Amino acid sequence: MAVRSALGSLLFFLGPFRICAGFLQENCTSYDLQFERVFSVPGDVAMLYSTLVYPDVFSFTTVPYNISWYDAKTGREISNQTGRILVLEDTLWFLNVTLEDQGEYVTVLRTPSQCFSQATNLVVDLPVAGECGRPRKAHQMLTNGITDNLHCPLKDYIHKLDSYNITSSIKWYKGCDPIVDGTDGYTYRDMAKLKIDKVKLHNTDFYTCTLTFTLGGITGSLSETIDAWVKDDYAMAPQVHEPAHEIITAQMGSNFSKRCLVFVPGFQKSSADIFWMVRYSLIQKTQPSERVYTSKQRSWSQEVPPKGVWLERMLMFSELQAEDFHVNYTCRAFSARGQREEYFTLLPADPNIILPIGCVLGGMMVLFITSVIVYYRFKVDIVLCVRRTFPVLYTNTDLDGKLYDAYVAYPRTCSAGFSQEVEVFALHTLPQVLEKACGYKLFIAGRDCLPGQAIVDSVEENIQASRRLFLLYTASTFTSKRHTSSTSSTSSSNNNNVSKNSDSSGSEDDCSDTRQQLECMAAMHRVLLEGTLKVVLVEMEEIPPAQLALFPESVRHLRKKQGAVCWWKTLRPRQRRRTCTGGREDKEKGGQDTRLSPSLSPSSRFWKEMRYHMPVRGKRTMYPERTALLNL
Repeated sequence: MAVRSALGSLLFFLGPFRICAGFLQENCTSYDLQFERVFSVPGDVAMLYSTLVYPDVFSFTTVPYNISWYDAKTGREISNQTGRILVLEDTLWFLNVTLEDQGEYVTVLRTPSQCFSQATNLVVDLPVAGECGRPRKAHQMLTNGITDNLHCPLKDYIHKLDSYNITSSIKWYKGCDPIVDGTDGYTYRDMAKLKIDKVKLHNTDFYTCTLTFTLGGITGSLSETIDAWVKDDYAMAPQVHEPAHEIITAQMGSNFSKRCLVFVPGFQKSSADIFWMVRYSLIQKTQPSERVYTSKQRSWSQEVPPKGVWLERMLMFSELQAEDFHVNYTCRAFSARGQREEYFTLLPADPNIILPIGCVLGGMMVLFITSVIVYYRFKVDIVLCVRRTFPVLYTNTDLDGKLYDAYVAYPRTCSAGFSQEVEVFALHTLPQVLEKACGYKLFIAGRDCLPGQAIVDSVEENIQASRRLFLLYTASTFTSKRHTSSTSSTSSSNNNNVSKNSDSSGSEDDCSDTRQQLECMAAMHRVLLEGTLKVVLVEMEEIPPAQLALFPESVRHLRKKQGAVCWWKTLRPRQRRRTCTGGREDKEKGGQDTRLSPSLSPSSRFWKEMRYHMPVRGKRTMYPERTALLNL
């Protein structure tokens, strides 16, 4: 197919006046002379074609029409000439071009109501002596170092022949030498392309593509020559690095941004452009005041291999809405070397439950720690309140066969650690509060023993009949040589002592030391070995660490394990704070050692702790026969 030259002469626009004057008197709408001319050489095939069959001219798909070709010089209609001329609707074929064929040719298209005319110019050039190519050449550029293509200008001929179902073939030449397909880095592609692998500077040359076919019984050919040169400065097809077929999640209502990152390899400034698309529409807004907008295109060079230019354009959402999700957002990069595109899909993120869960767990932790602190600080008050408010939560112990709520053991007269204050506390203070005010039933050795009853029998029987044992002691209770020797024996020694003294009886004053030993050993045996009795240690006075070290190991172990209820704390000012749990010496906070009157109110701290250790039972009446000795 002849090359459509980019150069035209303004004189060609006067052609329609010659057409009308020379051979056609019809009042046709003229489309003037085609700007592009058809170039050929003698012996080649030339094809002229009309552009009147076009939607902008008339509705050729619905309106019937016919086409005639005329020679503008003679005004005669052109018809088929065997071996010379072939008219095929909108094309006029010269099967063997001669110098006399040069000139203008007019197409007249007629419909039932209109006619249209158009002129086409055929230029016939003589070949240049010594050259294998055509006199008029197309110009194409190859890029050094990459695989590039030459495009044969005869593709319009190929398309027309294909529409007529005419087989054609193409042959490439470099200079005067034919190019063999697949050799020396040359490959034929798509009938109209010549691929050159890894272009080098020596590929600069004249390339000719020759199209051969059979039309109207005549085998003809036509050729076009390309002046190809290789340049070092080039820009290849763009490469989209981001996005990359991603699925991205984001929170509804949040802001969001995503960049389009493109690399254009080459050695010259890239002319590529990048833009964002959604639902096949361009996102053109670039003002930050818009909810969805893009930034301006930014570029920077990369000098290290591979050299090239980076391009970037941001897609930004000031606030994500439901319509923005489940949609593909495409970044397209376009340049003269080709175009590439990639996309990402935006999906709504799952609800962020980490923060609510963290708040709930944190709140539960704070509540738990606070509850633990409150419980240990106010444990006694809480337990007593629950006992009073919800008595049904506790098992009634009235039918457990026990006679007493507590057995009170204390240093008796003539025994180690005897104290008048301790005796008053045991015989008067305890009964006044726990029995009269709180309704508990106590067995007090100096008050409730039956006259003439053996000591061993009395201790064993009454401890067995008690639910608790109050062990009242002072600093000297367990530190006499006689008592220390006795209480350091094991539980088996306890059984031997019980057997030895099984017949002992007498007054309380004579046997007080023996009773104290029996009470202490029986209590420790049941609490430490049998686990059938709960012993409550009642510390009547402050125990120095040196004195505490002389206590029996069983007493020290029990004191460390469960602590002691300290009566002496009620006799100290509030400024002097101590603890008697854990066996450690308390730290002084200041204050005086002035004694105060002890509180006998059941709601005071000491009596709350005593009630806390007592079994859960209702108030009961006193037994007068057991308290007769108290009135003597």
